[in-house]
Amino acid sequence: MENFTFYSPTYFAFGKNMESEAGKLAKRFGATKILIHYGGGSVVRSGLLDRVKKALDSEGLDYVELGGVQPNPRSGLVYQGIDLCKKEKVDFVLAVGGGSVIDSSKAIAAGVCYDGDFWDFYSGKYIEQALPIGTILTISAAGSEGSPDSVITNEDGMYKRGATGDAIRPKFSILNPELTQTLPAYQTACGITDIMAHLYERYLTNSKEVEVTDRLIEALLLTMVHEGPRVIEDPNNYEARANIMWAGMMAHNNAVGVGRSQDWNSHNIEHELSAKYDCAHGAGLAVTLPAVFTYVMNHDVMRFAKVATRVWGCQMDFDHPEVTAKAGIEALRNFFISIGMPKNFEELGAKKEDIPELVSVLCDGDGRPGYIEGFVKLDKTDCTKIYELMAN
Repeated sequence: MENFTFYSPTYFAFGKNMESEAGKLAKRFGATKILIHYGGGSVVRSGLLDRVKKALDSEGLDYVELGGVQPNPRSGLVYQGIDLCKKEKVDFVLAVGGGSVIDSSKAIAAGVCYDGDFWDFYSGKYIEQALPIGTILTISAAGSEGSPDSVITNEDGMYKRGATGDAIRPKFSILNPELTQTLPAYQTACGITDIMAHLYERYLTNSKEVEVTDRLIEALLLTMVHEGPRVIEDPNNYEARANIMWAGMMAHNNAVGVGRSQDWNSHNIEHELSAKYDCAHGAGLAVTLPAVFTYVMNHDVMRFAKVATRVWGCQMDFDHPEVTAKAGIEALRNFFISIGMPKNFEELGAKKEDIPELVSVLCDGDGRPGYIEGFVKLDKTDCTKIYELMAN
């Protein structure tokens, strides 16, 4: 296990009707004037936005609103939000929505406290200072409600990049599983896929002797394998929703990633798909993960064989561990298909003829050095072959 520091101070309010506590929690963490940031019409149609405003009004808190966050949140709205916050002297950002809304809120919160272009943070600059953030989660997926991370699509070039810093960990996050019960099955499945990707990307490590976090990751993966089909079959299964919601937070606040190197090549490869085709991030990951794992499996075949036996119940073949490893990857792929996720480029809406462009932006875009690096270093040839696997 490697040396690490871990600081995760987010206050979680979990359970039914907890959104009614939004005003008290915002005041507790110093808010006087709030930006309410949200996406499309669902939070309006459901009445959630009105309930949040009522909770803020009850505590005498002032607020302004900015809606319009899209899936794969865009840089243009972030700039708009930064200008609005500065003009209105906002001192707290409240995200009402899923990972896209939370990521956009984090970008705004960081940009308000920075004299330069907020995109500097998405080009490698660590976020040292930001307005405090609260979240009211409506989709179990990205884990942004407990993480120090954010991903934004730059509209000048249409590429996705991430930023990080403990300053953008939410001060509080309200997690009411009931708010996810109206999601379409496809969005729910995309969220399940994203959560599992966060776990796998931490599981793929070159660090040795990390049994504690290995076992934690495996337990969370087993939870998703159990609860995923249950919630697809019965969208109103509160207990399944609750377990998935908490697993999503645990998967990405890095509690299960400390003391170990991590991968994130699959996320980087997928980001080019959702940036170009505007597909759901989880759907893109469902196609990406099996292809990447198949390509890099021999780097540490026993790690893939271990997750195959411990999570997917595959029989260990000690003479031919690659057989076990492949069986685990195929089990993952079949699980994604079983919950309604796409299995290849065609079903995702991607095009094989675009692979050279995808690889160019992935490996060279925004100053990258011609490769990406995580569990395995992948150059342009490697990335081309992975996209080709996804296209078949």
